[in-house]
Amino acid sequence: MKEMSQGNRPSAIRTLFVALRHRLPLEGETALFILASTLDAMLTRYLLWNGGPNSGIFFVEANPIPRYFLESWGLNGLTYFKFALVALVAVICQVIARSRIDVARRVLNFASIVVMGVVIYSVVLMMQHR
Repeated sequence: MKEMSQGNRPSAIRTLFVALRHRLPLEGETALFILASTLDAMLTRYLLWNGGPNSGIFFVEANPIPRYFLESWGLNGLTYFKFALVALVAVICQVIARSRIDVARRVLNFASIVVMGVVIYSVVLMMQHR
């Protein structure tokens, strides 16, 4: 790979290539967390979109911070907020894993369990109001 650089600094593309050449630590745990978070975002969108005047049921976002994004920017803003948090947690855990992989693994597993609890609650709400 031809390296383009300025002075003694490697190019951004070269740096990215070197960083991604090796496997990331905790790929499985991170993938599980992203999957659980995606299910949460999809179910939240479904419940908020389908609960309305036609169905006679109104679902609301109970957490005040995501509710702010929902009220300010709509469903897309809420989805962007949720995935920004997912990316933030994943990046922080990858940084932690460089020095303390056991701590990062516990954080990701705990986050996955919490998010799956929210997913299960959303499925229960969906089934109760069909």
